[in-house]
Amino acid sequence: MTRAVVRLGPRSVAALLLVSAVGLAAIGWPFVAPPEAAVNAHAQDAPWLFAGVLVLLVAVVAATISESGLGPKAVAMLGVLAATGAALRPLGAGTAGLEPMFFLMVLSGRVLGPGFGFVLGSVTMFASALLTGGVGPWLPFQMLSMGWFTMGAGLLPFPDRLRGRTELLLLAGYGFLAAFAYGGFMNAAGWPFLNPDGSDIAPDPDAGLAGNLARFTAYCLATSLGWDTGRALMTVVLTLALGAPVLKALRRATRRAAFETPVTFD
Repeated sequence: MTRAVVRLGPRSVAALLLVSAVGLAAIGWPFVAPPEAAVNAHAQDAPWLFAGVLVLLVAVVAATISESGLGPKAVAMLGVLAATGAALRPLGAGTAGLEPMFFLMVLSGRVLGPGFGFVLGSVTMFASALLTGGVGPWLPFQMLSMGWFTMGAGLLPFPDRLRGRTELLLLAGYGFLAAFAYGGFMNAAGWPFLNPDGSDIAPDPDAGLAGNLARFTAYCLATSLGWDTGRALMTVVLTLALGAPVLKALRRATRRAAFETPVTFD
């Protein structure tokens, strides 16, 4: 039987809901803010403010989840997987969105559960940013979206019963869709930085919800569709090709680690 390494308690769930709400507000305000809203007068400053708030909230969520049961064995597992994911990311960075770390996040979240998955996704993205020099206002959004990405894999159904080809197809399908969702979230995080003067794809407070959705769609098609497609396809290919042995190794390591058994010293 597969058990979640970290069981989400009420405080952890509340913290996750809070940071998720702030994250959604951070990317959603250009679509719904009325033209006279004060946030539109600070359109270039708002993403920085949200980034600062998000990085604090992600840290709070990680600390809250850790308090709920991230013991020394789980911390060791977290370190190994985060280091592996951070090392994998530069292998494809800058090449049509081919990022092999995403498939590892999907499989890790599936085996280790949503609580561990959120912490792992956030920490891995932070570590990879330090490794590649990709630190900027986009990093908190990357940490949050990767936390969601990995947590989502841990929320997929039948973690104890589904095995074999069917499970791999489920994980590949999730990875394909979630890779596009990750790209869309990151696009929405950077979209408000566009200068609206003379641009048909920048946010326009006067365009309304439908108009800004059309502009955002055009922005995604023009800037990131190729990257998102490459990321999605690579996640599918690696999941189907390497998923079985990686899942087996992760489950074996989880069983042997016996995370719920306290560490004692003679």
